[in-house]
Amino acid sequence: MALYEHLLIARQDISAQAVDALAQHLKTIVEGEGGKVEKQEYWGLRGLAYRIKKNRKGHYVLLNINAPAKAVIELERQLKINEDVLRFLTVTVDSFESSSNKPHRDDKPEVKPEIVEAV
Repeated sequence: MALYEHLLIARQDISAQAVDALAQHLKTIVEGEGGKVEKQEYWGLRGLAYRIKKNRKGHYVLLNINAPAKAVIELERQLKINEDVLRFLTVTVDSFESSSNKPHRDDKPEVKPEIVEAV
């Protein structure tokens, strides 16, 4: 089985509980095809870079999936039918990240500027 990171963006006008129910439905689809959802993260309601289907914001959900390819194909087929889903992206990965909640600024080492004297 392969490892996948799956990100989906749901419409802004549905509730967080409806987004969670959608994620649980996707989890049952993956498990029905012989896979497993390793981690599920709800990133909240975030602004979009541009309008998608007249929406300026969207609910972001990340799923780390360990499943065969046919499970991901079925998952994406179900998402194409669902009207609450604006966009989704599934990417094959070698291993899952330990945590994606950490701000990106903490990842970079601090660089101290050098003082150069002019002669």
